[in-house]
Formats: sequence, structure tokens, C-alpha cells
Amino acid sequence: MTRLSPAQPVATVTASIDARSRVARALVESTKPGITRLVTITSVVGFLIAAVGLSWTAWSFAAALLACAVGTALSAAGANAMNQWAERERDAKMPRTAGRPIPSGRVRPQTVLLMSVVLCVLGVGLLAIATGLASALVALACIVSYIVMYTPMKPASIFSTLVGAVPGALPPIIGWTAATHAAGQDQWQALLAPGAWSLFVLMFVWQLPHFLAIAWMYREDYALGGFRVLPVVEAQKHKDAGEGGAPVGRVTAITMFVTAILLIPATIAPVLALPDRLGWFSLSVAVITGVAYVVLTGKVLRDPTPAAARRVFLASVMHLPLLLVCLVAEAVVRTLLF
Repeated sequence: MTRLSPAQPVATVTASIDARSRVARALVESTKPGITRLVTITSVVGFLIAAVGLSWTAWSFAAALLACAVGTALSAAGANAMNQWAERERDAKMPRTAGRPIPSGRVRPQTVLLMSVVLCVLGVGLLAIATGLASALVALACIVSYIVMYTPMKPASIFSTLVGAVPGALPPIIGWTAATHAAGQDQWQALLAPGAWSLFVLMFVWQLPHFLAIAWMYREDYALGGFRVLPVVEAQKHKDAGEGGAPVGRVTAITMFVTAILLIPATIAPVLALPDRLGWFSLSVAVITGVAYVVLTGKVLRDPTPAAARRVFLASVMHLPLLLVCLVAEAVVRTLLF
């Protein structure tokens, strides 16, 4: 008769805990934490800029801000996980994404799908209960436009980039309507607030050169995955035409440059929409950083390479947080002082 040593049950339990821990980490990874974090931050920015013009108690402010942040994060995490579930077969074809949780086999697709649905329901439900129906409906619009419209459109049309920018631009409106409702104001009227939509425009335009830089850097991966983003389509047309004509990447670089120019008025829009909260400081930051960004994208016109596109990408991830911090800081300072 074989006897188990005391170490064997301990080893079995340890192995089980390690396996569950790996699955848990894979599930968290499937929510795209970096994107979820950015979505949550932009929602909080909308909340804070709207909140400085309203009356609060410390408790109501803290509770509403927490509910807005958690509800947005849950909704975004659920949408991102559902996107990874929907694109699992295409992800498996691309070296950049083949290591993601589902294609790498670290977690089952059904588990990610179930988690994504639960997270979406919890996020939208929390927003509806704690911050009002308007913010919950905007969050739902983010989920639907991202999963039902953008995700299936990516393999079909280069215009999916424009559609995909919509769910990325809506989160500030979640925050704006959440703050308005929590402060006892009309949440439906807040949906029409110029300040809220100026933040939407800023986020919408910012995503265009940002994504084009990513798509140019990884155009070969996107081609393997069957995604019809502009750099992939341009490279294919260039290949079909032979070696003649404009350098490959020229159209992408021009589009990146033009959208970077459009970003300057987009970053100025909140200053114009909120003259009681924003002024010369935010205007100066918007113009200076915007011009610097345009100059950087202009260099891609002369040197349409992945290295040049990477510099634009890195600049974009520094440009947005800097601008948003300045917007919130000036709104708070001007409200406290004036």
C-alpha cells in the first residue's frame, strides 16, 4: 500500500493556488488594463471639470467620484475583454498579440466572455444606481459602439478608425453627467453641455494620429490579422503598383499630419466652451504642445518609418495626460480663487 508523504498534499494545494493565480492574472490582462486606466482617467477628468462649478458636500463628492471611476473602469474592462474574445482568432495570427491570454491558451474563451458580460453589467448598473441613468447610457453606448460597430468593422474598412474613436471619446461625458446628477442638477441637460462635448472632440481627434502611429508601427501584424487599417491598405496598394509612385507610408503620414493640425483647435475647444473655468494657462499649454506635436508628425512626412511613427506615438501618450492635468488644475484653481 502506497502512503502519501505530508509534503504531497501541500504541493498539490500550492499547485492549485498557482494555477488559479495564473488564470486570475490572465483574466486581468484580457481587460487591457492600460486602456481601461486611460478610459477611467478621462471619465474622472470630465467629472472634475464639471464638478468645480457645482455645490458639494465632501461626502457626496467623494462618493460620486468613486462610483463614477469604478463604474467606468468596470464597463471599460468588460468591453476590452469582450473585444479580446471577439478577436481571439485574429490575435492568434499576429506576433504582437499572439501572447494574449486567449490565443496563448492561458484562459478559455468562454471564461473571458462570461467575465466581460459580468463586468459590463456591473459597471453600467453601478453608474445607473449611483450616478444616474444618463451616465449609464453613455457607458452603454461606449460598449455597444466598441463591440457591435468598431470591432466587426476593423477587417472591413479603413473608416473603422473614425468609428473606434467614438467609444474612446465618450468617457468624459460619463464623468460630466455623473457629476451633474450627483450634485442635484439635470443630468439630461448635461448631455448637451458644451463643456462635455468639447472634451469629446478633444479625445476624438487625439486618437486619430495616435492610432495611425500605432497602425504604421505594426502594419505587418495588422495585415496578418486581416485588419484594413490605413497603413495596411496603403502598403498593399503600393505593393500592387510595384516600386513606382510615392513612398509607402506617404498617405498615412499626411493623414497623421493633418489630424495633428486639427488637434490644436480640438485642444483649444474646452477653453472656449468653459471661459469661467479655463483661461490663458490651458490655452497656452494647448497651443504650445499642439504645435510641438504637429512639428513631430511633420517629420514623419520626410521619414515615414516605424521609428518616426514610434516617436509620434510616444509624444501622444505624453501630450494627452499633460493637457488633461493642466485643464483640471486650472479649473480647480480658478474656481477656488475666483
